[in-house]
Amino acid sequence: MNSPDHDALLAAWRTAWPQALADWSRFTRLQDPRLCDSSVDAAAEGLTGSFAMIRLADQRVVIDLPRVQQLGLQAFAREILAHEIGHHVLAPATATDHARLLARIHRALPTLEAHAPMVANLYTDLLINDRLQRQCGLRMAGVYQRLAAGAQGSTPLWTLYMGIYEQLWQQPAGSLGGPVDDAALRGDAWLGARVIRTYANEWMIGAGRFSALLLPYLLETVSDARVDALMDTRHAGRGSQPSGLDRLEEDELEPPVHPAHDPRVTGEASEAAARAEPEAEPAAAHSVGQAREPFEYGEILRAAGLELDPSQLAIRYYRERALPHLIRFPVRAQPQAMEPEMEGLEPWEPGDPLDAVDWLQTLMQSPRVVPGVTTVRRVYGDAPGNEPAAEPIDLDLYVDSSGSMPNPQQVTSWLTLAGAVIALSALRAGARVQVTLWSGKHQYLHTEGFVRDENAILEVLVGYFGGATAFPIHRLRDTYAQRSRTGRAVHILHISDDGITTMFEDDERGNSGWDVAAQALRAGRAGGTMALNLYSPLPDHLAGAKGWTADLLRARDAGWDIHVVRDMADLLAFARDFSRRHYQQEARR
Repeated sequence: MNSPDHDALLAAWRTAWPQALADWSRFTRLQDPRLCDSSVDAAAEGLTGSFAMIRLADQRVVIDLPRVQQLGLQAFAREILAHEIGHHVLAPATATDHARLLARIHRALPTLEAHAPMVANLYTDLLINDRLQRQCGLRMAGVYQRLAAGAQGSTPLWTLYMGIYEQLWQQPAGSLGGPVDDAALRGDAWLGARVIRTYANEWMIGAGRFSALLLPYLLETVSDARVDALMDTRHAGRGSQPSGLDRLEEDELEPPVHPAHDPRVTGEASEAAARAEPEAEPAAAHSVGQAREPFEYGEILRAAGLELDPSQLAIRYYRERALPHLIRFPVRAQPQAMEPEMEGLEPWEPGDPLDAVDWLQTLMQSPRVVPGVTTVRRVYGDAPGNEPAAEPIDLDLYVDSSGSMPNPQQVTSWLTLAGAVIALSALRAGARVQVTLWSGKHQYLHTEGFVRDENAILEVLVGYFGGATAFPIHRLRDTYAQRSRTGRAVHILHISDDGITTMFEDDERGNSGWDVAAQALRAGRAGGTMALNLYSPLPDHLAGAKGWTADLLRARDAGWDIHVVRDMADLLAFARDFSRRHYQQEARR
């Protein structure tokens, strides 16, 4: 595509870029846009379906110039570029806010959650275009008039959307394709315009109201090519790292409010409404700190444009959930300052600092000074510090993934979360970690030995089997069979329920599981712990105990520290306490 017309188009769009940046602020700085010569080049950049897009990961704008020409929008370079810049500057602006916006819209579209990216795109377009049309004097209305000119028919969604613009900009009814004779549509268009104006500075709050307004129209709309052409944020989050999504925010559990019932939108705030408003606060406050489930977390990230498989989504989820509970980064007080101590002499050569010459020692070696031959300098060193070196204890972690345990990729698994907190705390302290996820003797995943790879550890922890319960005793046996006594000490940790007692059965070679476990404790040299979800606490004495209770009491007598939780959620408190006891290093004073 190297015709004179194309060269002129490319030059015009390049000229429009600094003008579009200045429409937001003369201090606005973004990378130059990718102006693609062909739709193939645009697709390589990730742009399909629309004529423009943004990427939040690298703060980039991408334009498909052939598609722009096809739609007849080549004269609107400044308007289109300023609009795309607005997505980076105003809404959604960041990958995290993009995902937060989608989370709110997601909850406001029951059974139609798949439309959340489209609704978010339409909503942020309205916020941006209203500012550019009214405050910057750009021809945003002309863009939509041009899109409407070549279209056949109209869907209720598109008619409503154009009606909102007509209300915002006081355009004649139907001039942009909005409703003319439909009173209900015109009323909803007025409500939509009021949402945009009322919540212009609180657009995160207004998102749920806008979504509630669009919900019935989404039920009637299968697809609309004109709407698809506007989807410039559909894949905006691809490659990004949104954070803070593991927990619900204060206002997210509030029932979605239709704008017709919002006094701020309708202007009908009465004394009764004012009195009712404070009563809603406890419900919002109640939601503070409540966590999302992994499946919902994954749906939000996918809606934001991140292309991750269920395992990768779960890794992100449990890493975020674990971070607030990790030990502090290790700190160590500096040893007492020491005076420099002379250790000897070395030749002084030209180019070394002149004041480094030890003239007394130089003249003692020869009364005739020859630079680089007879000149010498002193060598200093520091006396060793008084504090002994500390070596962290490695962690050998075994997590139950049998049928009695939840799938961590669907719902919160407290075993997985506890394992993540402890493993990541151990890494933070400098330890190495080996993780084994097990269900049956031949159903297990494990890291390649003791590693410091955070992703490798979490990838094992978020796996799932859901089968019968049989501990793979050979994993414990082989780990400690030939372990050197000069290697790092290892603490062995099991997170399970009463099924852990299958560890004491004979292995495939006929070895007693009791003997294997005892050998592991001896070779590990740092003890062993079992965090177990049991129906009742263990009795104090072995007398009269039967079945798994007797086995656990015998294990306790053999040196295993057994921590019983009645509720799986209590594993998180155990994990925090375990991490601090074993891996928190306090600064010495």
